[in-house]
Amino acid sequence: MFTATRTDDDTAGYGTTAEHLSRLVRDVPGFLGEDAAHTPGGLSISVAYFRDLAGIEHWRRHPEHVDAKSRGREQWYERYVIHIARVEHSHAFTRP
Repeated sequence: MFTATRTDDDTAGYGTTAEHLSRLVRDVPGFLGEDAAHTPGGLSISVAYFRDLAGIEHWRRHPEHVDAKSRGREQWYERYVIHIARVEHSHAFTRP
């Protein structure tokens, strides 16, 4: 789970990079899915689901993800927090 507050720097390729990473993570062994939400004020929450810690570690070390994290600290984020947690139960609702 990645919660971040963005900087005002919208010209530095954040959107393109985020879309690219969203496609890349799908090829990581053990990847199960992702959810994301963003507010106009710059708050973003992204949750990636993996089968196990090995998948998380694979993604953490992926070279393009490593580069994007570096750019994020330099340009895109005022602050961020990462939480790694186990989902014990999940259910959903979708309006018909």
